[in-house]
Amino acid sequence: MTAGKRWIPETLFDDLGFRITYAVERVLYEMQTEHQHLVLFEHGFFGKVLMLDGATQVTSKDEFIYHEMMTHVPILAHGNAREVLIVGGGDCGIAEEVLKHKTVRRLTQVEIDASVVEFSKEHFPEFTGPVLSDRRFDLVIDDGMNYVTKTDRRFDVIIVDSTDPQGPGKVLFSERFYRACRRCMNAGGVMVTQNGVPILQSDELVTGIRKFRKLFADGACYVAAIPTYVGGHMAMGWASDNPKLRALAVATIAGRYKRAGSFPTKYWTPEVHVAAFALPRFIADKVARASKRSR
Repeated sequence: MTAGKRWIPETLFDDLGFRITYAVERVLYEMQTEHQHLVLFEHGFFGKVLMLDGATQVTSKDEFIYHEMMTHVPILAHGNAREVLIVGGGDCGIAEEVLKHKTVRRLTQVEIDASVVEFSKEHFPEFTGPVLSDRRFDLVIDDGMNYVTKTDRRFDVIIVDSTDPQGPGKVLFSERFYRACRRCMNAGGVMVTQNGVPILQSDELVTGIRKFRKLFADGACYVAAIPTYVGGHMAMGWASDNPKLRALAVATIAGRYKRAGSFPTKYWTPEVHVAAFALPRFIADKVARASKRSR
């Protein structure tokens, strides 16, 4: 390692015996909030890198992949999403993508940590600028579990943009949380979650889908390749009472995309949307295992 240069490790996989370590060009912001340790720094290749509690959350270089796939897949699969809920996502990257859809009437975002949002206003204006100026956006500072348990609002799409199942994000992987989400979903609604990297976090994926299938008619996942989420494919959990939404034709998705405004994308396309549900065998086997255990 270069003498005199700070290196910041991602400690998420310490139990597996390896770390990914970033050489820091400049620390832009670092603090211990009420809920988590937050650090934002500049990297020579990935640009701005945000880490929470030792886990990479977002980088300037590849944020578009995660944000587009967590957003456009459920909204366009649903086909008529007017009320959308984001749990987490304080950097507003998901929110920015949601609000590109002209069909969305209101976006409610529930973030537990107000300081993350304030921080993002300064350091991620490319996300927060378009979002905070949009009259359809409603920011709620609250615990996500508390909100979905008590709200009287009903949603067509719920996007759970959580950290990994540790610290304040742990409850967002519980059956109790998913049950509360189901309570505030409209008929035919879709919930998506970040479910980790299957080759490294297989238990997270299997247990998540098992919980979905106890509560919904359809529980599955789709995948995307995001370089800074090390380990290959990342899985997005999928829960709905309408199994047909995972099997729509490219032409159907393309038509909905056109009606939504045909906004520019860098990763998502109608073809990628449909292909994302075609799982590599080792991931499909994990999904099948979740089904067997749920009986």
